[in-house]
Amino acid sequence: MPRIDADLKLDFKDVLLRPKRSSLKSRAEVDLQQTFTFRNSKQTYSGIPIIVANMDTVGTFEMAVVMSQHSMFTAVHKHYSLDDWKRFATTHPECLQHVAVSSGSGQNDLEKMSRILEAVPQVKFICLDVANGYSEHFVEFVKLVRAKFPEHTIMAGNVVTGEMVEELILSGADIIKVGVGPGSVCTTRTKTGVGYPQLSAVIECADSAHGLKGHIISERPPPASRESSAVAPAAALSDGISQSSASASRTELGWKPTRCLGTCCFTPFPSSCLMSYCHY
Repeated sequence: MPRIDADLKLDFKDVLLRPKRSSLKSRAEVDLQQTFTFRNSKQTYSGIPIIVANMDTVGTFEMAVVMSQHSMFTAVHKHYSLDDWKRFATTHPECLQHVAVSSGSGQNDLEKMSRILEAVPQVKFICLDVANGYSEHFVEFVKLVRAKFPEHTIMAGNVVTGEMVEELILSGADIIKVGVGPGSVCTTRTKTGVGYPQLSAVIECADSAHGLKGHIISERPPPASRESSAVAPAAALSDGISQSSASASRTELGWKPTRCLGTCCFTPFPSSCLMSYCHY
């Protein structure tokens, strides 16, 4: 029987960060670099845990080149061909430690991903992205990919509840993508009525993942909405942030802000401000 969950659930727009006394003289002193060791792959990664989402207009090679210069990560979309990957690996080998190959859960997806990873062995990250991370088929697919690529770090999702985080990690995933509906162009909540307030989802999923020595990535709400302040709490509560908003894609269009308000959440302003990612 259907059941109504009446417990309090919060979105990022429902909360603010309470300030605390700090010994830092400037935001420029903040170091966002982190080092992670992943549960199943046993691999280690160092960088700033902001990840460009694997959308076809955002998770591009061009974006990966820019992001890798700042030790940030790109989940490259799945529409690039094997030849595209070979050219990218030849021209930008310095970026390969900061990118993931994306795949759906079909047989053709698996075969294409396998060819890419065989041709470009420097890539050690896989992003398995499906519309419904709760399907038994997806769980079995994660197990299959883990068996085929035992030393690759696997991101998988999306889900929003602790029990599914645990199942995917125990099936072989290292990092679980958390969020159903909060993305800047996602219509899942409005079209299907399926979702979960993102802050509560992150808290619940982080607790489940960390108990198994796994990690999570929080989807970030659109910067144009009232939830533009969500980056800071998302970073505080999760292991990484998946950025899918228009503020990222503007970089490829050569967009630059006319002035900086000093409120960008991506890096400490002003010494390491990325500028081209600012959405103000």
